Amino acid sequence: MNKTITISLFSLFLITSCKEEKKEAKPFENTDVIALKTASVASLSMAGNINASGLVTTENETTYSFKIGGVVSGVFVEEGQFFRKGQLLATLDETEIRAGLNQSDLNVQKNERDYKRANNLYKDSVYTLEQVQNTRTGLDIARKQKDAVAFNVKYAKIYATADGFVAQKVVNKGEIVASGSPVLVINETSHNNNYLLKVGLTDTEWASTKIGQKAVVTLDGYPDKKFDAFIFRKSQSADLAIGSFQVELKLTMNDSKPAVGMFGKAEIKTHNSEDFIVIPYNSLLEADGNKAFVFVVENNKVKKRPITIAKFENDKVFIQDGLQKSDKIVISNSAYLNEQSTIKIIK
Repeated sequence: MNKTITISLFSLFLITSCKEEKKEAKPFENTDVIALKTASVASLSMAGNINASGLVTTENETTYSFKIGGVVSGVFVEEGQFFRKGQLLATLDETEIRAGLNQSDLNVQKNERDYKRANNLYKDSVYTLEQVQNTRTGLDIARKQKDAVAFNVKYAKIYATADGFVAQKVVNKGEIVASGSPVLVINETSHNNNYLLKVGLTDTEWASTKIGQKAVVTLDGYPDKKFDAFIFRKSQSADLAIGSFQVELKLTMNDSKPAVGMFGKAEIKTHNSEDFIVIPYNSLLEADGNKAFVFVVENNKVKKRPITIAKFENDKVFIQDGLQKSDKIVISNSAYLNEQSTIKIIK
């Protein structure tokens, strides 16, 4: 009997303890209230400048070659070497060429003698007028042949037609080259103002640019410098290999001499401005490409709103669509919110 009373009293004690614990839990019933910070969206007017990247090249890239074939007797520059206008760059062995020139000279002398003899015989009525004219024609042909050989002798040497540097040395001394075969590939750099940055633009960007428009260029090889530039040429057709429109910017390099192929970035000034809504990066939810969500505070409740992103810049996000200047957005604890959450705004 006493054992039964003891068990009953213990059970009553446990039930009473549970009720007391439930009563003590009441002060924590408000744990669903989420404290958060908000911020007003900002409006910023930004210049609609175009940012693009590309590679350094020069205004004119030229392939030097000999007009006639022969044995290369000398190449006097190396790859990467700069040269001046008029400088001798390469020559052919002239042994065979000079022999041809001497032969043509002898042929001219022979035809001159034939013509002189024909004239004397014509005066003595031995030659006809037609025979005299034929010898005269032979003399003219011989002289023209000599001129052609002399012209070829002149182009057995390669002289620089402008200041520049050697991009590629194709042949070396002792090699046999055919007429017109590449010997040197050079890039002209007259007065150091022939450097270009070739960039690719979208069709909309291409249409908004004009010849002469100014730009600022930075090159990876000169990270601490900014170079003035302007649009020098615009391609009238898309580059099918990369699917963009090519625009060439002429650089003002001053004393710098970049390598062809160096990577550079350009900011082209278009003089167009556009208003953007700007929000902090940490206010974004579920960002995917240019689409995302933010929580907007309305009547002490939060509402999940879709937005379209124009671009990112450091910790700022430029919004193209979805927000108004009067909106207040949540910038903290967004991960714990839903549209049914009870919120408390803190500073």
